[in-house]
Amino acid sequence: MSDNKRNKIIEWIDYRLPIFSFIKDLGEYRAPKNLSYLWSLGSIAGIGLVIQIITGIILAMHYTPEVSMAFNSVEHIVRDVNYGWLIRSIHAVGASMFFLAIYIHIMRGVYYGSYKTPRELLWFIGVIIFLATMATAFMGYVLPWGQMSFWGATVITNLFSAFPLIGESIVEWLWGGFAVGNPTLNRFFALHYLLPFIIIGLVMLHLVALHQHGSNNPTGVEVKNDKDTIPFHPFYTIKDFVGFGVYFILFAYFVFFEPDYLNHPDNFIPANPMVTPPHIVPEWYFLPFYAILRSIPNKLAGVVAMVSAILILFALPWLDKSKVKSMAYRPLSRFFFWIFIFDSLLLGFIGGKPPEGIYVMLGALATFYYFTHFLLIVPLVSKFEKTLPEPESIDKAIRRI
Repeated sequence: MSDNKRNKIIEWIDYRLPIFSFIKDLGEYRAPKNLSYLWSLGSIAGIGLVIQIITGIILAMHYTPEVSMAFNSVEHIVRDVNYGWLIRSIHAVGASMFFLAIYIHIMRGVYYGSYKTPRELLWFIGVIIFLATMATAFMGYVLPWGQMSFWGATVITNLFSAFPLIGESIVEWLWGGFAVGNPTLNRFFALHYLLPFIIIGLVMLHLVALHQHGSNNPTGVEVKNDKDTIPFHPFYTIKDFVGFGVYFILFAYFVFFEPDYLNHPDNFIPANPMVTPPHIVPEWYFLPFYAILRSIPNKLAGVVAMVSAILILFALPWLDKSKVKSMAYRPLSRFFFWIFIFDSLLLGFIGGKPPEGIYVMLGALATFYYFTHFLLIVPLVSKFEKTLPEPESIDKAIRRI
């Protein structure tokens, strides 16, 4: 086919569906010239989502969402389906790797003030993606129908009963009856299959919001002119591939050498409603919020605190009143940021321990500090902190280095 004829076909398609124009715009997109490897985490999370969807579709072809067959169908996938062990390991490990990328991505956004004007909506959509991802992961954890899957579903769905008037109705709707059973498993399977495609739609909105004002950068200074930017391709596509390489090395290590390291041993036992595990533990990425839930004796207050621990991220653009975005120029904020990171890790550690002895007191103290950080420390520090002078532009900041 001649080049002239090929161009006419491309023009004909592009006039009706501007796919090629969109690809061209992406290729010409300019980004701040000082982005670090931490800015690869958005692309890494996107790759992680694609991996989860592809492997999830393959697994769904062999999975049976029926309480008497679900556990055995997972064993069938691992033992009898060609490369089923690999697909299942990639999907199981991929959930943890996806959350690892998301958590670092969120913390990078907090550190560099990516939630500040004019990127509030970008931040809000990101938090909604995080919530949708947590719901998807929880429902996926129930599907193998092991001991921890069954009792995790029982405990978490029962939390909705704490809400006055409507709580019991919500629980019965989730269960599809009066106890966790086959209708529950069917509901969770359907929602677990559906939600990733909703997340893709949210990711598209996230990208649209990102391209509206461009990426934030380590200085927090807005782009002034073309000297502050470079073309995204090839500079950042190459940088992203370096990030992908590191990510996939870690991914491959767990898939091929420690595929069950992040799974609870009780989940390799078929679900038994008559035997309660001595210690019900969710996946590691839920542990900080699980610790917050357990640290408050009152059931309703615990549920509200657990949900608020995530929803409080929506308020961050208003809680942080500083005009300086990046903590690179906010020494006191940076100090408290790392204390907050330690507190979050401590909550994760406590969430994996039995609610007894010193862990009860530590959980209460860590929960208290978690909310104190957002509601008291962030507003006060941002108001009274003496910040360092920001560079005039991204270009001058790089030249000064």
